[in-house]
Amino acid sequence: MTHEQQPAQASAAPEEAAPCRPCQELALAEAVANAEYDWSRATDCRVLMKRHRKSGECVAGQSV
Repeated sequence: MTHEQQPAQASAAPEEAAPCRPCQELALAEAVANAEYDWSRATDCRVLMKRHRKSGECVAGQSV
């Protein structure tokens, strides 16, 4: 592969959509819990994130 081909392939890659607000809040809460060594709360955040994404309420990745 040449250097000239790389930019074309990079622009062809799909862009990731920004997470919805509840996803951002849960990710932040998980990061805070991890920083405070509160593994139980961090696990709770991950479980809530997974439930949120499966519930159909998550709008991340959907066009407006």
